[in-house]
Amino acid sequence: MSQEAVPEGAAPEHPKGLLRRMEELMAALSADLTQLDADLQSSADRLPSCDPVAPAPPVPSPGPTTL
Repeated sequence: MSQEAVPEGAAPEHPKGLLRRMEELMAALSADLTQLDADLQSSADRLPSCDPVAPAPPVPSPGPTTL
């Protein structure tokens, strides 16, 4: 980025304010995701237990083949 792209007066103050705002947004997002994770964990604890990866029933063998 060249020096011409950044206005003289905005250079020192603008990035710090933007960085602070980004940190605030990331903190809020992190808190929201933590709460969502806690909500999902508690709702999963209330569900009846089931085996989501139960093995499929065996497929009957067609028997010997003759050629």
